[in-house]
Amino acid sequence: MNQKIHSNAEGTVAAVKSQPDMSIHLTDAAIAEIRRRLARESDGKKRMLRLRVGAGGCSGLSYEMEFVAAGDAKDKEFVFDGISVLVDARSLVYIAGMTLDYSSQMVNGGFQFSNPKAKRSCGCGTSFSV
Repeated sequence: MNQKIHSNAEGTVAAVKSQPDMSIHLTDAAIAEIRRRLARESDGKKRMLRLRVGAGGCSGLSYEMEFVAAGDAKDKEFVFDGISVLVDARSLVYIAGMTLDYSSQMVNGGFQFSNPKAKRSCGCGTSFSV
């Protein structure tokens, strides 16, 4: 947890603990690409994007993305411009504060994860360690 220092009315200083950023962020480019892929996958049912962290990859942990019809009761739901993004509690510990971007460039294009908790990432950008 982060600590912030504040002065009270008497001028003394008190430490106040603040909550860590337990959210995720999506850029406009990522939202547009997710919307495009959701439209392609549409079968008349509402779909949501699930972000998950799994074991694997060359750095130990890997990002996983899939479209699902429903979430679990313990999922945290984030809504970006009408798009629901689900993250389970275990994965959120690893990706809280992360920004998901998308690039259509031929080289290094695709979804890009900018994770402040990642101590090391592999060249492909989908594997990391904390």
